[in-house]
Amino acid sequence: MLSTGGAASQKPLASQSAVSLNPSLSAAPSRPSIDRLERDGSMQPPAANAAARNIPTPSVSFAPRGTSLNSSSVAPGSFSSELRTQMTQSRAGSRADVYNLEKLDEDDESVAEHALSTLKDSLNREVKIKEGSENLLEALNVKKAKQTKEQRHRVEAELNASNQRIKELRQKITDAQRTKIVPSTPARSRNDGFHQNGLRSPPSASRSGVGSDADELTESPTFALAEILQALEIEGMTPEYYVGRANNLVDLFKRHPTLKYDLVWSVFGDRMQLMLLSGSREVVAAGYRVLRYAISDLASLKNIRSLNTDYMVVVSLAKDRKADVEREQALKFVRAFLDVKDGVRELSRAPIRAIVAVAEHTEDRLRPICIETLAEVLLRDPALLIASGGLPPISEAIAEGTYKSPESLVAVLLFLLDAPQSRKFLRAGYQLEVIFTAFTDMLFSYVSVVKQNVKAIALALKTWSGLMTLSMFHFQSMKSLVSLLMISNNTIQDTILDLLYSLLRIKPPSWATSYLAGRRLTTYGRVATLKSVASSKGEISYEDEGMEQNFVEHYTALLLAILIKSGLMPNLLEVAQHAEDPMLKRKATLLIGETLRLAGRILPPSWSYELQLLPELFSAASKFGDESRFDATSIVYQISSVSRTLHRSSASGYTASGSSFPGAVEMASSLDDAHKHNNSMNTDDATFRQLLIDSGVLSSSNPAKWKWDIMLKLIEGPLTHSKRLEEAIKASKFIKSVIGFYRPFKYRFSEVPSTRNTQKYIRVGCAMMHTLLQTPEGVRYLTDNKLLRQIAECLAQCDPTSGLTAQYPMFSKDRLTDTLCGGYFPMLGVLSGDPKGVQMLERWRIFNMMYHIIDFKQRPDLIKLILSNLDYGLQGHPRVLLSKALTAGTKDMRIHATNVLRKYAISQRIASSGQIISDAKWAIQLLVTQLYDPEVEVCATAVKILEKACNSKPLLEYIVECRPGLDHLGEIGAPLLLRFLSTSIGYHYLDGLDYISNEMDDWFLGRNDTYVSLIEASLARSFFESVDDHPNRLSMYDDVDVDGEHDNHIPPHFYRELTRTKEGCQLLEDKGHFQEFACTIRDHGMQSDDQELITKVKGCLWAVGNVGSMELGAPFLESTDVVKRIVDIAEGHSVMSLRGTAFFVLGLISRSVHGLEILSEHGWLSNTTLLGQSFGLCIPNDLSKFFSYQPWEHQSPLSIILPETQRTIDDPMSVIVDDNNDANRRALELIEVELGDMILYKKARVELHQMRHQKVPGFRHPAMFRRVLGLLENHHYKLADRHLIMELFDKNVLRHIVYGEDSSDDGDSNSGDEQGTERQRSISDPTDLEMPTRVYKSSI
Repeated sequence: MLSTGGAASQKPLASQSAVSLNPSLSAAPSRPSIDRLERDGSMQPPAANAAARNIPTPSVSFAPRGTSLNSSSVAPGSFSSELRTQMTQSRAGSRADVYNLEKLDEDDESVAEHALSTLKDSLNREVKIKEGSENLLEALNVKKAKQTKEQRHRVEAELNASNQRIKELRQKITDAQRTKIVPSTPARSRNDGFHQNGLRSPPSASRSGVGSDADELTESPTFALAEILQALEIEGMTPEYYVGRANNLVDLFKRHPTLKYDLVWSVFGDRMQLMLLSGSREVVAAGYRVLRYAISDLASLKNIRSLNTDYMVVVSLAKDRKADVEREQALKFVRAFLDVKDGVRELSRAPIRAIVAVAEHTEDRLRPICIETLAEVLLRDPALLIASGGLPPISEAIAEGTYKSPESLVAVLLFLLDAPQSRKFLRAGYQLEVIFTAFTDMLFSYVSVVKQNVKAIALALKTWSGLMTLSMFHFQSMKSLVSLLMISNNTIQDTILDLLYSLLRIKPPSWATSYLAGRRLTTYGRVATLKSVASSKGEISYEDEGMEQNFVEHYTALLLAILIKSGLMPNLLEVAQHAEDPMLKRKATLLIGETLRLAGRILPPSWSYELQLLPELFSAASKFGDESRFDATSIVYQISSVSRTLHRSSASGYTASGSSFPGAVEMASSLDDAHKHNNSMNTDDATFRQLLIDSGVLSSSNPAKWKWDIMLKLIEGPLTHSKRLEEAIKASKFIKSVIGFYRPFKYRFSEVPSTRNTQKYIRVGCAMMHTLLQTPEGVRYLTDNKLLRQIAECLAQCDPTSGLTAQYPMFSKDRLTDTLCGGYFPMLGVLSGDPKGVQMLERWRIFNMMYHIIDFKQRPDLIKLILSNLDYGLQGHPRVLLSKALTAGTKDMRIHATNVLRKYAISQRIASSGQIISDAKWAIQLLVTQLYDPEVEVCATAVKILEKACNSKPLLEYIVECRPGLDHLGEIGAPLLLRFLSTSIGYHYLDGLDYISNEMDDWFLGRNDTYVSLIEASLARSFFESVDDHPNRLSMYDDVDVDGEHDNHIPPHFYRELTRTKEGCQLLEDKGHFQEFACTIRDHGMQSDDQELITKVKGCLWAVGNVGSMELGAPFLESTDVVKRIVDIAEGHSVMSLRGTAFFVLGLISRSVHGLEILSEHGWLSNTTLLGQSFGLCIPNDLSKFFSYQPWEHQSPLSIILPETQRTIDDPMSVIVDDNNDANRRALELIEVELGDMILYKKARVELHQMRHQKVPGFRHPAMFRRVLGLLENHHYKLADRHLIMELFDKNVLRHIVYGEDSSDDGDSNSGDEQGTERQRSISDPTDLEMPTRVYKSSI
C-alpha cells in the first residue's frame, strides 16, 4: 500500500479525520462525519428539527441507498438520478427522516469504533510492556544469578501478568469486532436503483468510499465503485484521504477482477486525471496504481492512453528522488502494458525514452527495474526499444556489472540473435561480446563483476545462438576466452578454470580436494573416504539396449572441439607450468587430465589422437640445456599420475575402449571386490590383534578417538570369519564397546549431531549388523544383546497402540533431523534383508509396530524413513508393509512408496559366480497396480519407473503380459505404450487394441509438431542443470525421491519405437510417412520466415533422425537424399536453433551403421567402440562449415519506422510555436541544439537555470510543451536535463495538455489555478452542480 507524508502547508492531522492509508490496519474504514462536511462546506445537509434523533414512526418507508438526495441535473462525468431507473412512489419517503436515521446509525457506529480503538491502544501499550520486560529479563540473564534473583522474579511476574492482560484484550477486541459485524438495522436491498451502466449515486458524501465489514459481504461491487469514485471528486481533502480511497478502489479490483471490464471510462478516467494532476506525489502515485489495476485488455490500454497518460508518465519519471514513490508507480504502470497481449503495441516511444534516461543514471534507485523493463521491451518489440535508444543501457549494465543478474539480459540478446528477423537489430561482434569486458578491463575489474559475468558467458555457451555468435570471425571470441588464462591474475585464471569445468560438465573426483590441497595422488585409496555399505552394492541398472542418445554429451563434444581449436591445451599447459599459485597449477593439471580423458571418450579419433600427444609439453621437457625442462617434466609426471588415478577411480562403463555391454565394468569391479574381500578375511593372528589395537576401541571409550576406517576394515574383513568374531566377543571388548556405543538409551550414538562427517557412524553400524548376521556366534550375540530391545522400545514410543509414551521420544521429528537417531533404520534395513534378522525383528514385534505407525499416518516423516530403509529382497513383512503404504497411505506416502520400488524394478544383482540375477517381477506387479491409483501424480511416477524398466527386454515382455490398462491416463501413459512397440509381443498387443494405427495418424497430423516443444524443454532442463546441484545435501530417505525428480531422459518418439521391429518398419513403409517427412525437409527446409513452418520442419527432422537411428530404419535413409538435406540445413540455415536441431538429428542418424557411413561421406565423424558401434556423437571434421555465419546487415535506429500507436508526437517541428518572441526562440535553441553540444552544454544548462526565474511566455503555452516533449521523445537527453526542462514549464500547462485544451491565456498563473479549481468542484455541493461540458481529445 502507498504511504503518504503530509506537506508542511497541510493542516495538522489532529484537526482532521485521520484516514488510514491501509484499510487492513484499522478496525473498520472510517467515514467522514456530517459535521465535518458541514464545516468544510462541501455539502449542506437538509434542515432537521431538534427531535431529529428520534426514530420516525413505522409508517415511514426507508429510502434505499440507491436513491439520490439531489435530483438536480449535473454535468457529464457525474452521478445523477437521471442515469438510473426511476424509482416508484411507494419507495419514496421523507428525506429528512432518512437523513436522521443514517446519522443515528453513524453515531452508534462511531461509539463502537471509539471503544474498539481504545482496546487497541491498550493492547499496543501492553505489547510494549511485554517487549520491555523480555529485554530486561534477557539483560538480567547475562549477570550473575545470585545478584539478580529477586529482580528477575519481579520481571517474570510482570511479564506473566502482561501476557494475561494481552490475552484478555485480544479476546475483547475479537468480541467487539464480532458484535460490530452484526447489523443493527434490517438489511436493505441494494439491488434497486442501479442505472444501466452498473453505477449509481450514493445518498450522501458521508457514505462515500467506505463501508462496514458486514457491508462487504453483501454490497454490490458496482455500488462500491460508485461510492469510491464519488468520494474521489470531493475537493480540498488531505492527500491521505485520496490515497485511502484509491487503496480501497484497488482492493475492490482485487476482490472483483471482472469489475474492470465494466468501467465507464468517461467517468472513471475523469477521476484518474484529477488524481494524476494533483500537487501531492502520493496522490499521483495512487492514481498510477489504480490505473494499473484497471488494465484488463488492449481496449483498456487504448482508453488509458486517451487520457494523455504518456505526457504524465514522462513528467513523473523526470522528477527528482524526492518523488520516488510517484516515479516507482509510474514505472510499474508502464510495465503493466507488457502484461497484456500485444500491449507493447500501445507503448509509446516517449515513456521508453524516459525509462532509458533513468536506466543510464548510475545512482538512481530505480535503475535495476528500468533496465529489466527495457530488456522486456526488447524481447517483445525490438524495433521500439532500438528506435528509443534503449540498447546502450543494457549493454553498459552487462559490461560494467552494475546489474546483478546479467544472465537474464544476455538471454534476451540470445533470443534475438536466433532468427534473422530480430538479429538485424544487433550488430555482429559487438552486442554479445561485451560480457568479456569485465575480464579484459584491468582498471575497473572487480571480483564480484567477474563472477557475475562468468555466469552470463556460461549461459551463452550453452545455447546455439550464443555458441554460433561467439564462434564468428574464425572463433575470435572463443580464442579471447581461452587466452584469458594467460592474464597474470589469480582470480581471473581461477574463474576461467571453473568455467571450463562447468562447460565441459566435468565433475571433480572425490580425491580432487585432497589433490588440490597438495596431497600426493599415490595415497589415493588410503584416504578416509569411507564408502557406504549401500544396498545397491553388487547391483547395476538396466540400460537401454538401443543406448538412448545423450544430447548433452553430443553438445559437449562440439564445445570441446571448439575449445581445442581455439588453443585450450597450450594455454592450460602454460598455466600448469608458470602459474604463481600452486593450487592453480594443480587445478590446471587436473583439468588437462580430465580433458584428455573426455576427448578420448567423446571426440572422433582424428581429433583426440593428436591431442593426446601434447607436443608443446614434450618439446619443452626434451630441451636438456634449459632449466625450464624440469617444470615441464614435472607436469608430464603430474598429468600421468592424474590420468592413472582417474582411470582407477572411474566407475563409468562408457569408455573409449567401449565394451558393448554397459554392465561389464560393474561386473568386473564387483568380482574384483569379492576377490579383495576374500583376501582381507584371511589375516593372521598378529595382524588381526594389531588391527584391534589400532582401531582405538580397546584403549579409549571416546568414539571421537576411534579410527573408524580401521574399524570398517575389521568389520567387513576378519570379523566375517566365525573364529575371529568369537575372539573379538570373548577375548576382547571390541564388539561389546561398539554395540554399546549404538544402544539408544546410552545416549551416545543417538545424541551425535547429523552432519556429513558423522555419517560414517551409520555406515559402520550397518556393516556391524551385516557381519553379525553371517555367523551363528554373531546371531547369538545380537539376539541376546539389549540393542534391538531398546530400538523396539523407542519405536513403541511412536506406536499409538503400544501404550508407551515419552515426553521426548527418541524418534521425534526434531531428533530424526538433528541427530543420528535416523541411523537406526538403515540398521533395521540390513536385518530385514536376512532371514535370521527378520526372526529377530519378529521377536521384538518391530514389524507389528511398523504396521500400526503406517496405519495411523500420524508420522509421515517416520513412515518415509521406514519405507526407504527396509530391504524388500525377501518375501515377507517388508513387502506387505510396502504394499500397505502403496494402497492405503496418503498421497505423499503413496508417491514415496512408489519411488521406493524404483531400484527393485530397474536393477539387477550379480551373483558371486558372475551370473545376473533379477527378481523385479514382484516390483513390476506392484507398479502396475499403482497405475490405477486415483491420484494422477502417483500414476505418473509409476509410469516413469515402468518406462525405465522397459530398457530390459525380458521385463518389457513381462510388463506386456501384465496387460496394464492405460487408457484412463491419456498423455501420461503414452510413453509407456510407446515402449511396448519395441518388441514384437508388445506390437501385436497394441495392434489388437487398434492403438498403433490411431497413434500413427495422430503423430503424423499433429503430435510430431508437439514433440518439438517437448524435447526442446527437456533439453533445456538437461543443459542448464548444474553438474552437482546439491553437493552438501544430506538425506534421511536414501535419495529415493531425488531419483525420480531429476530424470531428464529424452522423451520417447513414436517412430523410433516403431522401427525397432520388422512389423513396425513394414507399417511405416506402407503408410509412406517417411517419404512425406523427407519431402517436407526438401521443400521447406531452408525456410526462415514462417514460424509454424519452421516448427513443422523441426518435427520432420526429429522423426527422420529417430527412424534413422535404428538399424532396421536405416534403409529408409538410403532410399532418399534426406541426409544431404539435413547436412545442408546444419551448415547453411539462417535460423541458429534450426541448425542446432539438425546437428542433434545428425547425431541420431550416426547411431546406425548405415547412417554413419552416409555421414562420413559428407565430412561428419563420430567416435566408435572397438566393435564399430557408434556413440552417436558426430561432429564435422571442418568446424568452419558448421560455424559459417557471416556478419549481417545492421538496421540503424534512424531507419526504423514505428506505427502511429507507438508515437506520441511524431514530428516536433510540426507543432507551431510563437517564434516571434525572442525568449521562446532562445529557449528552443538551447533545448534543441546546445544541450546536445559537448562544448556548449554547460553554458546552455546555466542559461536554462536562469530562465526558470524569468517569465518566458512560451513556458505557459501547451504548444511549447508539445514541441519540447517531441524533442524529448525523438532525441536522447540525460535524466538531469529532463528534470531541468520539465521544471521550466508552468504547472498548469500539463493540465491543459491532459484535458486537450490547446489554448491558454497569457495572464499570470492565477487564472490557471482558478480553472483548475473549477475542474475539481464537487458535485455533492447542492449550491452548484452545473459543470461545464468538457471536450476530450485523444493524445496525438
